Amino acid sequence: MQREASWAGLAFVGGLLLIVGGAYTHREVPEGWLAVPLAFVCLGVVVRQRAPLVGLALGTVGIGVDLVVGPSLPTVLIFTDNVYAAALYGPASFSRWLLGAATVLSVLAGGVTGVLSGDWRALAVNGIQAGLVLVTPVTTAMVLRQQREQAAAERARAEQVARLAELDREAAIATERTRMARELHDMIANHFSAIAIQSTGALSRTDLSVAAVRKIMESVRENSLKGLAEMRTMIGLLRQEGDEAETTRPRLADAESLVERSRRAGMAADFRVEGESRELSPAVDLAGYRILQEALTNALKHGGRSAVVKVVYESGQVTVAVDNPVDKPVGNSVDGRPALLPGAEVFPGAGAGLVPGAGAGLVGMRERAVLVGGSFEAGVDGGLWRVKAVLPMPKDRKGQWEAG
Repeated sequence: MQREASWAGLAFVGGLLLIVGGAYTHREVPEGWLAVPLAFVCLGVVVRQRAPLVGLALGTVGIGVDLVVGPSLPTVLIFTDNVYAAALYGPASFSRWLLGAATVLSVLAGGVTGVLSGDWRALAVNGIQAGLVLVTPVTTAMVLRQQREQAAAERARAEQVARLAELDREAAIATERTRMARELHDMIANHFSAIAIQSTGALSRTDLSVAAVRKIMESVRENSLKGLAEMRTMIGLLRQEGDEAETTRPRLADAESLVERSRRAGMAADFRVEGESRELSPAVDLAGYRILQEALTNALKHGGRSAVVKVVYESGQVTVAVDNPVDKPVGNSVDGRPALLPGAEVFPGAGAGLVPGAGAGLVGMRERAVLVGGSFEAGVDGGLWRVKAVLPMPKDRKGQWEAG
């Protein structure tokens, strides 16, 4: 309010100087009377922001009086600010109404003066002058008002985007933590399960020769070193970005190395690849590798001492299956035949009591398969415990099944 009052005072003083200089229409009215309408429009400047409609009312009274005793240039100029402030700071609906009213008044002013003077040139001149005084301030205020509203909307949208980005960031952090936990489980469980089984066997046997013990310790050391190496590799992958990380990721093409590792841990594993091996998308490649790794770990921990591993490349999909014998059937049967039981929590078998498990392996395998759009089954089928994952391969524009 203090700033507006200062501007109003300066406007009043400047208006008085213009009046003294003769900037008004000379009529048989004392010059001092012209200060009255000037005071009204300047009072409108004082309340232009707090009460813009009151300011417009004061300015209307001032311009009305000024048309009778003048008119004077300073009063007309300051009245344009009254109109501008009412359109800018007043209600939005009022600014639209004010634009229509200003347009009508400008046309009427030009028409009336043209008819009274009998000169069409007066119609044009007065109509344009009225438009400059009434219509121009309103349109200017409406344009500025629209820009301010757009800026406020953009700020609100930016704040909303920032909030959504923060939520996405938190969700990404949670997802990354879950993925890291799954990766750590898959990598460590495979190696350290073999270590636990071999060390348990060595401790439970008292008739082992020095050579047998040494061989067991060498296998334990190898699994320990590989587990640590894979952990370091995973940490390195998390630190890398872009294509650099893709070049060192685990691949389903390395399945034979997983089978060979299980063989060295004491399990007779038969490995078969059917169909033509091909490049897979990074997500499917990693999912297939981890599912096979976890299935072999569970077979080593809970199954018999043998397993059959199959990787089948077909049109549009790749199937990873691991079969190992079990001691007794688990679950319900259909028509006297054991059914595949998706989501079983504990693997049965001869070695079930050696290494207790948390049941996270099956959940992790299922999540990996579902995340890439595949399917997963685990259960007893024909006396064998079967883990089977069917993973899709994206289709290109020509209809050929290739890597994504």
